[in-house]
Amino acid sequence: MATSTVTATTQAERERRVAEAIHSGEMEGLHVSDAGREDAQEYVAGRIDSDELVARARARYGLG
Repeated sequence: MATSTVTATTQAERERRVAEAIHSGEMEGLHVSDAGREDAQEYVAGRIDSDELVARARARYGLG
């Protein structure tokens, strides 16, 4: 049986963190791609953890 890899954060907390990160990037003139937003929603829903979210972003932009 598969178990969730998401730990001590609630969905509301993850949603708040994502919204703050997107807002912060936009304030710096950055744009979050559709793929990045989809990954963020996977994180908010608890299907991936923050390490996976970061790994996907790094892979998307060739940051190893």
